[in-house]
Amino acid sequence: MRKQFAVIGLGRFGSSVCKELYKLGHDVLAIDNNEEKVNNMTQFSTHSVIANGTDENALHSLGIRNFDFVIVAIGDNIQSSILCTLILKEMGVKNVWVKAQNYYHHRVLEKIGADRIVHPEQDMGIRIAQHLVSEKIIDYIELSDEYSIVELIASEKVAGKSLAQLDIRAKYGCTILAIKRNKDINISPFPQDLIDKNDILIVIGHKNDLKRFEEEGL
Repeated sequence: MRKQFAVIGLGRFGSSVCKELYKLGHDVLAIDNNEEKVNNMTQFSTHSVIANGTDENALHSLGIRNFDFVIVAIGDNIQSSILCTLILKEMGVKNVWVKAQNYYHHRVLEKIGADRIVHPEQDMGIRIAQHLVSEKIIDYIELSDEYSIVELIASEKVAGKSLAQLDIRAKYGCTILAIKRNKDINISPFPQDLIDKNDILIVIGHKNDLKRFEEEGL
């Protein structure tokens, strides 16, 4: 379903979000108070506008409250980020996602009602660190303090065995969501599906269980 997004702040993070949403076929309004940044996004957005994200009248005139999601990607100016978020929530915007700079910024955003707070640098740092410490981990997504999704390379130890034979859920408390083989992906695999060496297993579970499965099961 085609959705309407507004991205306020067109730095590296904001422009990346803009480009990907537009590439996926959604309506994207790109907003920044820097003319050069706005001009750079004209071909990667439905509309690009020079405006101040802390100017309530400007946001009203853009019909910002009618958008499905508003992403506040304002860079280093934490005060502007907080004020913009506060204005958007007071205007009745349903879904406001905000990029946080640090723990204290995050806490303030929580207090004023941000619907989702993201830490792109921190999240990417965690994913890279997980990949560095294990050759089996291809990608890592942290869902909460306790649960994650990981992509793991299947070793010869599990090659030629079915999911039923491995019985991963019973032994390790993890669930295989999908199996990637070359360019093909098997979503919700059946118990009788076989695993080949170098398949990529997309697994969800408690972090301790995932670690145990990685070390003992593969």
